[in-house]
Amino acid sequence: MCKGLAALPQTCLERAKEIKTKLGTLLQKPENAIDLIIPYPEKPEKKPEKLQKPTPEEAAQWRESLDRVLNNSYGLATFRSFLRSEFSDENIEFWEACEDFKKTKTPLKMATKAKKIYEDFIQTGGPKEVNIDHFTKDVTLRNLVELSPATFDLAQSRIYTLMEKDSFGRFIRSEQYQELIK
Repeated sequence: MCKGLAALPQTCLERAKEIKTKLGTLLQKPENAIDLIIPYPEKPEKKPEKLQKPTPEEAAQWRESLDRVLNNSYGLATFRSFLRSEFSDENIEFWEACEDFKKTKTPLKMATKAKKIYEDFIQTGGPKEVNIDHFTKDVTLRNLVELSPATFDLAQSRIYTLMEKDSFGRFIRSEQYQELIK
């Protein structure tokens, strides 16, 4: 027969009160969309694959578009290195994080990745904050309420355009790229 709460040890009662408080907090409507996302530990990153240097002819094709550079593993690594030398590698890191996010299948992993992307790249004052306008930040924040592979599409396209119109031209004229096409 149940003797009620009085029969439970004091530590159990205190723990039950803590759990009740936490559950109550979770059930409240969040003030900010980012609060909907629960942090989970990340898996360690895989070791990068060994990159094969392209022929001068292959590298010369990169001039055609930024897509050609980004779709080639050596081109991507070279472009990232170039952006790092210009102190703007947060752009390519954000673009890659968005590409990875789009491939994520489980809601739990999507939530984890979305939170990290938002906090690192979108949030004002983030460690790798990318240069996007206020409207794009607002749209992205609203998209975090209902996650989908398209959550970061607007911000990603703005950064892609920035890289295409600004960094890509300098990359093509850079010594790094010129060495590849010799």
